[in-house]
Amino acid sequence: MAVKKLDHLTIKEYLEYELASPEKHEFENGKIYAMSGGTFNHGVICGNIYSALKDAIRASGARCITLGSEVRVHIEKTNSIVYPDTMVVCGKVDFSEQDENAVINPTLVVEVLSKSTSGYDHGEKFYKYRHLTSFREYILIHQDQAVIESFYLNNDGHWKISNTRSIEDQLIIDSLDIKIPLSEIYSDVIWE
Repeated sequence: MAVKKLDHLTIKEYLEYELASPEKHEFENGKIYAMSGGTFNHGVICGNIYSALKDAIRASGARCITLGSEVRVHIEKTNSIVYPDTMVVCGKVDFSEQDENAVINPTLVVEVLSKSTSGYDHGEKFYKYRHLTSFREYILIHQDQAVIESFYLNNDGHWKISNTRSIEDQLIIDSLDIKIPLSEIYSDVIWE
């Protein structure tokens, strides 16, 4: 992410800037950060995981909604607004009082990793999400190989970490009690 020259903005000023901008930006403590453009594989995987989650949730009968990368998350405790690649909200959707288009209660967040965002997604962004009381699971999908990292907050308050490393395996999503084949998530990806 590249830092814009604008800093010390209020959330209201950020939202006005975001509305007028052709690009998406994330917000943190008065500063805005331009989102980098995605690759073909990033777009394919985002579409696949969104569809797979939506279908699996519908089949399970859970009262959850799947949201794509156009919907923001406001994390009040870190004074941040971010765009996850995909998220799931279970139960009633709660919106930010400061941003009517940002949710504050995702259960599950999915990020598709790229070389430029991998460190941020593994570290700072995960740290931010953990400030949300509704947040139970974080899934990081690699786009250059069939590897998915999952972090699940169990009932004891500990994060369970698991890796899925084969296209023949299934991604187990503990927070929703569903499974998705990796072959579905990586369908149509062009491997180098």
